[in-house]
Amino acid sequence: MTEESPSEPKIAQRPPLVAIYADESCLGNGREGSNPGGAAGVIEYMGRSGSLTRWDYWVSEPGTTNNRMALRSVIEAFRSISRKGVRCRVVFTSDSQYLVKGMSEWVFGWMSRGWKRKEGPILNLELWLEAVEAVRAGGHQVSWRWVRGHEGHPQNEYANHLATRAAREQTQSDGIVPSHFDERLAVEREKERVTVEPQSFPTDEAFRASRQYPVVARPSPGSLT
Repeated sequence: MTEESPSEPKIAQRPPLVAIYADESCLGNGREGSNPGGAAGVIEYMGRSGSLTRWDYWVSEPGTTNNRMALRSVIEAFRSISRKGVRCRVVFTSDSQYLVKGMSEWVFGWMSRGWKRKEGPILNLELWLEAVEAVRAGGHQVSWRWVRGHEGHPQNEYANHLATRAAREQTQSDGIVPSHFDERLAVEREKERVTVEPQSFPTDEAFRASRQYPVVARPSPGSLT
């Protein structure tokens, strides 16, 4: 190890970029009774050599809603990438406006009012709390992006495939596992079902982080009634 010259400025190393494409599924969403659901995503990371690596994750619940599973897609993703203690810049893409608007806009108003909203109780409050904490505790910078679902976006379609399968089979990946995105994309190409090319990996120059989440005391159960 050589001693640094005082005249050489230190260049701050930016946190690594990660792209996450997530989706959710609830079979029979809105119908009476227990409707099984799944949440899933594909995580992309570009190594220094320029090689792209992907991992998959998925979870399921026996009785749930689309909105609950959209929040689970965030919680599971950020808990997974935080396990190695590395802070990342994350571009998180979902076709759920409920999720994207909630994480980038609504939660700040709720937090300022002690986790309350003007219109009444916050639905799925416990999951909102978990989602915000999963991002904040890892120290990640996040850009929340919305994409229209079911329009051929390859990563979104693949996440939908994982989520729907998890809902149907009620399975869990138990963390992140090597992705089968490329294999499925090849099959879809053979069947001439690919109308849009995969989303390119985000660039350093284009990354714009959303607002950081402040440390806010967790509300006590009695304060929300």
